[in-house]
Amino acid sequence: MPRTIVITGASDGIGAAGARRLHEDGHRVVVVGRDPRRTTAVAEELGADHFLADFTRLDDVRELADSLDRAHPRIDVLVNNAGGIFGTRTRTVDGFEKTFQVNHLAPFLLTSLLMDKLLASHASVIQTSSSGARLFGRLDLDDLEHDRDFTPHLAYGTAKLANILFTRELHRRYHAKGLAAAAFHPGAVATSFATTSESFMKRIYRSRLGRAFMVTPDKGADQLVWLAETAPGDGWSSGEYYEKRKPARRRNPQTTDELAVALWRRSARLLGLPED
Repeated sequence: MPRTIVITGASDGIGAAGARRLHEDGHRVVVVGRDPRRTTAVAEELGADHFLADFTRLDDVRELADSLDRAHPRIDVLVNNAGGIFGTRTRTVDGFEKTFQVNHLAPFLLTSLLMDKLLASHASVIQTSSSGARLFGRLDLDDLEHDRDFTPHLAYGTAKLANILFTRELHRRYHAKGLAAAAFHPGAVATSFATTSESFMKRIYRSRLGRAFMVTPDKGADQLVWLAETAPGDGWSSGEYYEKRKPARRRNPQTTDELAVALWRRSARLLGLPED
């Protein structure tokens, strides 16, 4: 049965590749991106609805949620795919560190604002996370934005850990009401990822040797498509973090239910949303 699937970060990389594959499979794909030219090009290629939103501006996220709510009677799948690793420590217009806002606060806000529709649709919420959550993530509730020890890869890893914790708490709070949630690591994908960063990852992603060991965007989108098309309980379980279509065996030791609850409450407080 065709589903209405909203994908953020769908103008390039695995978001665009996933949108193409899901469209080919007969689903109604909604393309969300930051760059007007690339977002429009993908949407026109697919004959799909599209919206523009810059996740460094939370007002854009609020406008996006309102537009999606008005335009679509139901949303079966929300794929929170937009994100990235950036350069020097930068504050957004909202006052948050850019990596933290784009990768965690913005999708947290979008999902929260669409929650009534997602529950009514018995939707799945999918987060594009990363193995960086295990390798680099270090979440301190009193220093979520790494004011004391910022590096690009540390900020990125912590934000990707936040994606996994958000998934766990979405499951705990809403699965009994019909919502399902999952996070996944797409692998090292040969895209423009990290090209604007000052992290060592930029050198890896720009090197010929590094890219030789990376997968194509289409391959990187495999789990996105699998999770979006498959009903929870039929191959995947809500609340889990996946690598290669299997629950990840190695995880950051901070991946606990207690920290997931605490992060949710702190994030809601920062955004002016109800904590419970």
